[in-house]
Amino acid sequence: MRVETILNVKGRSVVTIEDGCTLREAAQALDANAIGALVVVDPTGRPIAVLTERDIVRELAMHGRASLNRTVANATTPAFVTAAPDDTVEDIMMRMTDRRVRHLPVLDGRELVGIVSIGDAVKAKMEAVEAQTAAMREYILS
Repeated sequence: MRVETILNVKGRSVVTIEDGCTLREAAQALDANAIGALVVVDPTGRPIAVLTERDIVRELAMHGRASLNRTVANATTPAFVTAAPDDTVEDIMMRMTDRRVRHLPVLDGRELVGIVSIGDAVKAKMEAVEAQTAAMREYILS
């Protein structure tokens, strides 16, 4: 299964935030959308990073309440890991494991076309295994 298939099922909606916004605004966006990560964009709208709940917690631990007034750019990790629509589920699971990330923005060239989480990848993998099991069972019984 490919990332494109996952996006066709789950949708392509991505919540973004500009890198100059505050962590308070980021936390509010995460809460309002019931999500765990935001794609950070520069003023031109180009994706440049991912901000996660974990990033905000780390900033709070290091700087206390004052961190809520710091910019998103101060909290993101420098490595920006992405996926492409034609990547396989296995590809993205390996990338997430190797880079220790749970969310991958999906870029088609330079265009942001979606985001996939480790949960999306595991769900897709489980569905594929279940389909193989059902096909095998049908083959054996016929």
